[in-house]
Amino acid sequence: MAQHAAETNPARLGPVKRDETWQRLGSETFDLVVIGGGVVGAGTALDAATRGLRVALVEARDLASGTSSRSSKLFHGGLRYLEQLEFGLVREALRERELMLTTIAPHLVKPVSFLYPLTHRVWERPYTAAGLLMYDTMGGARSVPGQKHLTRAGALRMVPALKRSALIGGIRYYDAQSDDARHTMTVARTAAHYGAIVRTSTQVVGFLREADRVSGVRVRDVEDGRETEISAAAVINCTGVWTDELQRLSGGRGRFRVRASKGVHIVVPRDRIVSESGMILRTEKSVLFVIPWRNHWIVGTTDTDWNLDLAHPAATKHDIDYLLEHVNSVLATPLTHDDIEGVYAGLRPLLAGESEETSKLSREHAVARVAPGLVAIAGGKYTTYRVMAADAVDAAAVDLPGRSQPSITDKVPLLGADGYHALVNQADHLAAEHGLHPYRVRHLLDRYGSLVNEVLATAEGRPELLKPIEHAPDYLGVEVVYAASHEGALHLEDVLARRTRISIEYAHRGVDCADQVATLVGEVLGWSAETVKREVEVYRGRVEAERESQSQPTDEAADALRIAAPEARSGIVAPAG
Repeated sequence: MAQHAAETNPARLGPVKRDETWQRLGSETFDLVVIGGGVVGAGTALDAATRGLRVALVEARDLASGTSSRSSKLFHGGLRYLEQLEFGLVREALRERELMLTTIAPHLVKPVSFLYPLTHRVWERPYTAAGLLMYDTMGGARSVPGQKHLTRAGALRMVPALKRSALIGGIRYYDAQSDDARHTMTVARTAAHYGAIVRTSTQVVGFLREADRVSGVRVRDVEDGRETEISAAAVINCTGVWTDELQRLSGGRGRFRVRASKGVHIVVPRDRIVSESGMILRTEKSVLFVIPWRNHWIVGTTDTDWNLDLAHPAATKHDIDYLLEHVNSVLATPLTHDDIEGVYAGLRPLLAGESEETSKLSREHAVARVAPGLVAIAGGKYTTYRVMAADAVDAAAVDLPGRSQPSITDKVPLLGADGYHALVNQADHLAAEHGLHPYRVRHLLDRYGSLVNEVLATAEGRPELLKPIEHAPDYLGVEVVYAASHEGALHLEDVLARRTRISIEYAHRGVDCADQVATLVGEVLGWSAETVKREVEVYRGRVEAERESQSQPTDEAADALRIAAPEARSGIVAPAG
């Protein structure tokens, strides 16, 4: 009975649901088909489903497999946009940050402090303080503390890692952070909870037309090659850096163009930078963040044009050297290449206007009805995904039958939010009940919120699943099983790179625990010994290619190595949306 109830749970993205959704895609008519399983696509599916629309979300690879798992992992107002006088963007982003912290995802989004080191006497403190005061009064200091001014001695007490000569004082302020891939996946599961069909490894390979209007899409299951047609009143293209490719596939001309800008981050152990706070540092072009991340620091990011493979942007030695050089300019004990545990590169989908200069490209988003029945949305930033989603559904409303309801996602908590705070207070009891250390339960609560009971129930009768993964002890075996049974993971890479962050949090990048994790995933997905072996080989090939690409001097050389690596979803055909 319990097993049956679990299988009928609409938010359970497991193998049984996957077979069922394929049948439904080909036999039902939808109000909306959303293309793209990043945060904007997932958010759009949730927005539409909670308005009472019939929605299908299809993604060629995995949830958050593109930009949405490779961000700076911040929900932030964008302090530097104040300097560019983009007050509307900052106000909007700060409102979203507040909603995430208090209502929508308090289990996944947490406050994080940053030190802004001051380096110029007289003018810089009042100038920066005025900017931060605007930040605070626009909505920045409701659920996080306001700015705090520090002398040089006070700033060095907070961040002993800094060189004394690197600052004359400092200002501490707060933003918020989240595991971007986990947040995106939770948005998608919440959409499924409210009735949306969510299906990964499902690539759009063509558009359906009735006269002059788009009336659906043709999709291919990249795991087995099956194809089917999905009928819909409207289609929304939420594919980020793939927007132009999908636009070409639809046979129409876009209203805007999207340029990919590469952002690289490095991950280093927490003990390499002695600090109680993150840091934000000015560079000649932009800003550099040093962000606390569990037992690590994330240092990033770069901002360079990328015109090569969109699925697997590669970090070069030049990118990594740039980050090390800039962070080392303020650290008393410099970081070296040997300190780096993980590296990741993502692509920002920037709106390209008439100007071709990257610096002129907009972080704001644009929505256009590019043809009857087809809407495209691009640009924006992770923090404002919910606003982007509402705008996209509003734009599609003209093609929908009946009157569309207004967006309500500002009042819809994500799965795991309800009851989270009470469970935090009961963490010790929960730990005792399952024979776990309380810190372990708190870690689980910050990943799953009130779904923690569902996660732990997966280990019923299998106490070995409550043991840490041998070479990645931050995670339990049950989390791997749950990733495949409930969270839509279909490949080893999905688990190591996105459901967990083992691929960037351990120096072995997941290679040392690949066999154990693949065996656990295989039990859920029915893999043969041969499939387990192949998944491990493909993953190792990916890591090897990434390591090699990170020693190359140019994007072209790095891309050539990365693109030659085996692909977990080998059934994807170009153009990949």
